[in-house]
Amino acid sequence: MSAALYIFLILAVFISHTTEAALEPVTDIDGGRLTSGTKYYILPVLRGRGGGLTMSKPENKTCPKSVIQDQYEISQGLPLEFSPSDNSRIIRVSTDLNFKFCAASVWNLDNYDEKTNQWFVTACGVEGNPGQATVDNWFKIEKYEDDYKIVFCPTVCNFCKVMCRDVGVFVQDGMRRLVLSDVPLKVMFKKA
Repeated sequence: MSAALYIFLILAVFISHTTEAALEPVTDIDGGRLTSGTKYYILPVLRGRGGGLTMSKPENKTCPKSVIQDQYEISQGLPLEFSPSDNSRIIRVSTDLNFKFCAASVWNLDNYDEKTNQWFVTACGVEGNPGQATVDNWFKIEKYEDDYKIVFCPTVCNFCKVMCRDVGVFVQDGMRRLVLSDVPLKVMFKKA
């Protein structure tokens, strides 16, 4: 084996291990790895500020359905599934994901609301088809201290210019709506 080929193989193994370490699996409250096709509840880590994530009821039976945090701490919210853009089975940090409550309720970033100065998260997106047309439908799970946070920073489109922000909570008329925020909602995942 030539020295150049040997060095190339060593570098390839090193890069592979470095990439795997950077993209560690997301775990649930029992220490199990999150997997696509499995339902989970997204719950707040901090107690006393609402329950799990769910959807508001649309006023006219169509979108936008806001993604909200249930006001009752004992509520687990609605179960949801994650669909990675790369179709992998294991859900990893920093990976583009569709978050979906059900087939027709995929999270997306809604248009900017000038009255409240907020970017709201709704459940009117389209699953799959990573690219320019669906760039607003992709979120990520990131490590945050010893727990996790949700981030909007899609990388499914190489030439699209996107903003990168944490997902937090904005209280509007008593409803705890998910928005892009400087204060992330610290979350954990529980198998449904």
